[in-house]
Amino acid sequence: MQITKNTVVSLSYVLKRDNAQGDIVEETRAGDPLVFLYGNGQMLPKFEEHLNTLKAGDKFEFTLTSDDAYGEVDDEAIIDLDKSIFEVDGKIDSEMLAIGNVIPMRDDQGHMLQGTVVSVNKDFVRMDFNHPMAGNVLHFTGKVIEVRTATDEELSHGHAHGAGGHHH
Repeated sequence: MQITKNTVVSLSYVLKRDNAQGDIVEETRAGDPLVFLYGNGQMLPKFEEHLNTLKAGDKFEFTLTSDDAYGEVDDEAIIDLDKSIFEVDGKIDSEMLAIGNVIPMRDDQGHMLQGTVVSVNKDFVRMDFNHPMAGNVLHFTGKVIEVRTATDEELSHGHAHGAGGHHH
Protein backbone atom coordinates (compact mmCIF):
# COMPACT_ATOMS: atom_id res chain seq x y z
CA MET A 1 0.00 0.00 0.00
CA GLN A 2 1.26 3.46 -0.89
CA ILE A 3 1.30 6.49 1.38
CA THR A 4 -1.68 8.64 0.41
CA LYS A 5 -4.16 10.87 2.22
CA ASN A 6 -5.87 9.13 5.17
CA THR A 7 -3.30 6.38 5.57
CA VAL A 8 -1.52 5.72 8.85
CA VAL A 9 2.23 5.82 8.35
CA SER A 10 4.89 4.32 10.63
CA LEU A 11 8.48 5.24 9.92
CA SER A 12 11.91 5.45 11.45
CA TYR A 13 14.17 8.37 10.66
CA VAL A 14 17.24 10.37 11.57
CA LEU A 15 16.94 14.16 11.51
CA LYS A 16 20.17 16.10 11.10
CA ARG A 17 20.78 19.81 11.09
CA ASP A 18 21.94 21.31 7.75
CA ASN A 19 22.88 18.20 5.73
CA ALA A 20 23.77 14.50 5.83
CA GLN A 21 26.92 15.31 7.82
CA GLY A 22 25.15 17.59 10.30
CA ASP A 23 24.49 17.07 13.99
CA ILE A 24 21.76 14.56 14.85
CA VAL A 25 18.75 16.43 16.23
CA GLU A 26 16.29 13.54 16.57
CA GLU A 27 16.14 9.85 15.83
CA THR A 28 13.40 7.23 15.89
CA ARG A 29 13.90 3.51 15.53
CA ALA A 30 11.80 0.73 14.02
CA GLY A 31 10.87 -0.48 17.52
CA ASP A 32 9.54 2.95 18.47
CA PRO A 33 8.57 4.60 15.17
CA LEU A 34 6.91 7.87 14.35
CA VAL A 35 3.24 7.05 13.63
CA PHE A 36 0.92 9.64 12.10
CA LEU A 37 -2.19 10.12 10.00
CA TYR A 38 -0.93 11.23 6.60
CA GLY A 39 -2.50 14.29 4.98
CA ASN A 40 -4.16 15.57 8.13
CA GLY A 41 -1.89 18.52 8.89
CA GLN A 42 0.07 16.86 11.69
CA MET A 43 3.39 16.99 9.88
CA LEU A 44 5.19 19.67 7.90
CA PRO A 45 3.57 19.81 4.44
CA LYS A 46 6.89 19.44 2.58
CA PHE A 47 7.84 16.50 4.84
CA GLU A 48 4.65 14.72 3.77
CA GLU A 49 5.17 15.71 0.15
CA HIS A 50 8.49 13.81 0.12
CA LEU A 51 6.81 10.69 1.52
CA ASN A 52 3.86 10.70 -0.87
CA THR A 53 3.38 7.31 -2.65
CA LEU A 54 6.20 5.53 -0.78
CA LYS A 55 5.47 2.00 0.47
CA ALA A 56 6.51 -0.12 3.46
CA GLY A 57 10.20 -0.94 3.10
CA ASP A 58 11.00 2.14 1.01
CA LYS A 59 13.91 4.28 2.15
CA PHE A 60 13.93 8.06 1.90
CA GLU A 61 16.36 10.93 2.11
CA PHE A 62 15.52 14.60 1.62
CA THR A 63 16.34 18.07 2.85
CA LEU A 64 13.90 20.81 3.85
CA THR A 65 14.94 24.46 3.77
CA SER A 66 14.01 26.55 6.77
CA ASP A 67 11.22 28.11 4.66
CA ASP A 68 9.77 24.61 4.07
CA ALA A 69 10.21 23.64 7.73
CA TYR A 70 9.82 26.03 10.67
CA GLY A 71 10.66 29.29 8.93
CA GLU A 72 13.39 31.80 9.56
CA VAL A 73 14.06 33.19 13.01
CA ASP A 74 11.59 36.03 13.64
CA ASP A 75 13.30 38.75 15.69
CA GLU A 76 9.85 39.98 16.79
CA ALA A 77 9.31 36.64 18.54
CA ILE A 78 12.22 37.41 20.88
CA ILE A 79 10.87 39.69 23.58
CA ASP A 80 11.67 41.06 27.01
CA LEU A 81 9.11 40.22 29.66
CA ASP A 82 8.88 41.85 33.05
CA LYS A 83 10.57 39.53 35.52
CA SER A 84 7.68 39.92 37.95
CA ILE A 85 5.37 37.78 35.75
CA PHE A 86 7.53 34.78 36.68
CA GLU A 87 6.89 35.23 40.40
CA VAL A 88 5.12 32.49 42.28
CA ASP A 89 4.05 33.40 45.80
CA GLY A 90 6.19 36.54 45.58
CA LYS A 91 9.37 34.64 44.69
CA ILE A 92 11.22 33.89 41.49
CA ASP A 93 12.53 30.39 40.93
CA SER A 94 16.01 30.99 39.55
CA GLU A 95 16.22 27.37 38.32
CA MET A 96 13.13 27.94 36.18
CA LEU A 97 14.74 31.02 34.62
CA ALA A 98 17.97 29.23 33.71
CA ILE A 99 19.17 30.13 30.23
CA GLY A 100 17.97 27.53 27.73
CA ASN A 101 14.96 26.41 29.77
CA VAL A 102 11.70 26.10 27.86
CA ILE A 103 8.74 27.54 29.73
CA PRO A 104 5.10 26.98 28.73
CA MET A 105 3.24 30.28 28.64
CA ARG A 106 0.03 31.84 27.29
CA ASP A 107 -0.27 34.89 25.09
CA ASP A 108 -2.85 37.64 25.67
CA GLN A 109 -5.45 35.62 23.70
CA GLY A 110 -4.89 32.50 25.83
CA HIS A 111 -2.92 30.53 23.21
CA MET A 112 -0.25 28.17 24.55
CA LEU A 113 3.33 29.07 23.61
CA GLN A 114 6.71 27.58 24.38
CA GLY A 115 9.33 30.18 25.22
CA THR A 116 13.05 29.62 25.66
CA VAL A 117 14.89 31.69 28.24
CA VAL A 118 17.61 33.63 26.40
CA SER A 119 18.84 35.94 29.17
CA VAL A 120 17.85 37.25 32.57
CA ASN A 121 18.69 40.60 34.14
CA LYS A 122 17.49 42.53 37.17
CA ASP A 123 14.13 43.57 35.68
CA PHE A 124 13.51 41.52 32.54
CA VAL A 125 13.64 38.02 31.10
CA ARG A 126 14.39 37.77 27.38
CA MET A 127 12.30 34.96 25.88
CA ASP A 128 12.49 33.44 22.40
CA PHE A 129 9.12 32.20 21.12
CA ASN A 130 10.45 30.95 17.77
CA HIS A 131 10.20 27.22 17.12
CA PRO A 132 13.47 25.65 18.37
CA MET A 133 14.27 24.56 14.80
CA ALA A 134 13.46 27.93 13.18
CA GLY A 135 16.20 29.06 10.84
CA ASN A 136 17.52 25.52 10.35
CA VAL A 137 17.79 23.34 7.27
CA LEU A 138 16.50 19.85 8.13
CA HIS A 139 17.96 16.69 6.58
CA PHE A 140 15.93 13.48 6.94
CA THR A 141 16.94 9.90 6.18
CA GLY A 142 14.74 6.96 7.07
CA LYS A 143 12.60 4.01 6.18
CA VAL A 144 8.86 3.47 5.89
CA ILE A 145 7.94 0.62 8.24
CA GLU A 146 4.19 0.30 7.66
CA VAL A 147 1.38 1.94 5.71
CA ARG A 148 -2.25 1.08 6.41
CA THR A 149 -5.68 2.50 5.81
CA ALA A 150 -6.85 4.70 8.68
CA THR A 151 -9.89 3.51 10.59
CA ASP A 152 -13.10 5.56 10.66
CA GLU A 153 -12.37 6.38 14.30
CA GLU A 154 -8.87 7.64 13.46
CA LEU A 155 -10.27 9.79 10.66
CA SER A 156 -12.96 11.27 12.91
CA HIS A 157 -10.40 11.97 15.68
CA GLY A 158 -7.80 13.31 13.25
CA HIS A 159 -4.88 11.16 14.45
CA ALA A 160 -3.51 7.61 14.46
CA HIS A 161 -4.43 5.26 17.29
CA GLY A 162 -2.70 2.20 18.71
CA ALA A 163 0.98 1.33 18.97
CA GLY A 164 3.03 4.43 18.30
CA GLY A 165 -0.10 6.55 17.81
CA HIS A 166 -2.48 8.28 20.20
CA HIS A 167 -4.08 6.40 23.09
CA HIS A 168 -7.43 7.37 24.62
